[in-house]
Amino acid sequence: MSDAGERAVTLARGWIGTPYVHQGTVQGAGTDCLGLLRGVWRALYGHEPEAVPPYTADWSEPTREERLWAAARRHLIPVSGAETVGEVLLFRMREGSVAKHLGIRARIGAEASFIHAYTGHGVVESPLSAPWRRRIVARFQFPEGA
Repeated sequence: MSDAGERAVTLARGWIGTPYVHQGTVQGAGTDCLGLLRGVWRALYGHEPEAVPPYTADWSEPTREERLWAAARRHLIPVSGAETVGEVLLFRMREGSVAKHLGIRARIGAEASFIHAYTGHGVVESPLSAPWRRRIVARFQFPEGA
């Protein structure tokens, strides 16, 4: 596990209980999955890597453009192989749809979990169950000292 990944999990756990708010990015007040990642990034590096334009709940679906995946590749480090704590997980919520959900892997092994902001639930730490695992399309690490 990278030092940035370990810190990211600690920071993300501090967001647990934050209500779900589409396009939100304020710990304790409201966030969505991208806002959670943006808030953790700000705490790690002191700034955001790029401006995020307004987006709708169906963003990228009409054009089939993998915008979130492209942004992750611009700022995070793609990984393969062994799972590690602190990875950013990118999910495709429905087969054939664009990838548009993010989470941070909090634990590995039999008690595997991830932290994410989920509609109707807010920021939670969820078991990384088989249905969630099947939806993972990419994994990334936070860069060290970005």
